[in-house]
Amino acid sequence: MPSLETPFFDRLAAAILAKRSPLMVGLDPRWQQLPEGLRPADGASLTEVAEAFRAHSCGVIDAVADLTPIIKPQAAFFEQLGPAGMTALAAVIDHAHAAGLLVCIDGKRNDIGSTAEAYADGWLGATSPWKGDALTVSPYLGDDSLEPFTNIAAERGCGVFILVKTSNPGGGLFQDQQSGGQPLYRQVGNYVDSIAKATVGECGYGVAGAVVGATYPEQLAKLRAAMPHTWFLVPGFGAQGGAATDVAGGFDAKGLGAVVNSSRGVIFAYEKRPHADGWQAAVRVAAEEAVQQLREVMPG
Repeated sequence: MPSLETPFFDRLAAAILAKRSPLMVGLDPRWQQLPEGLRPADGASLTEVAEAFRAHSCGVIDAVADLTPIIKPQAAFFEQLGPAGMTALAAVIDHAHAAGLLVCIDGKRNDIGSTAEAYADGWLGATSPWKGDALTVSPYLGDDSLEPFTNIAAERGCGVFILVKTSNPGGGLFQDQQSGGQPLYRQVGNYVDSIAKATVGECGYGVAGAVVGATYPEQLAKLRAAMPHTWFLVPGFGAQGGAATDVAGGFDAKGLGAVVNSSRGVIFAYEKRPHADGWQAAVRVAAEEAVQQLREVMPG
């Protein structure tokens, strides 16, 4: 693997090629869905629930570490547990790094000026408290709110995934609004790609990535053509209804340029398809199947 000083997307590209897998596993723990033996009893303390979240997330990492280049913990599920949850999140990030995985923090952070810089400084890089390799960011506050994130990411060999076309049904309320002959999401995409173009690494992609949902495959393919320097984080595959064929348009001709996230479909696979060898085996089978489906639609 390249060193930590290597730009994030170069490290991600190398890991995808080494594992032949663009699967990103999202860690979205919910106590009601944890497997027997880990699920806290009713009335459990926040500390007990946080420990269960840590154990489940680390167990998922152990089950899929050789099948995925990157995991994406959703900060909200840990934040809702207060300080104990954040301690658990830190342990999960450390466990993922120890397993050789990259970590994208799904926090969708942003603000202006020094506040944005504080977010970026706190979440991104090996020298930060949270040690995130990448972070999801909202663009709504404009270019001056994004620059602190992309600047710090460039300095520390990290990445930023900026929301462009999200997978939720209500996303179009604002994102599809027309202005100047283009929907808003295309204008955001153009700006993101300009940042990426100015910071291109050896893999051909720059420091700014984009979140583009699998639930809108036609727009995904058009954005791939319009944003040649921007790596995509593609949610919506699996439990949200997106199929492998829906994400195919996110890849470039080499089979790079996209990581495809699956959260519930992998981490809670034991709910629908219990495995005789336990919940981690069920998680692994689901990840193996997801990887195989994605390999079938990847170019190259």
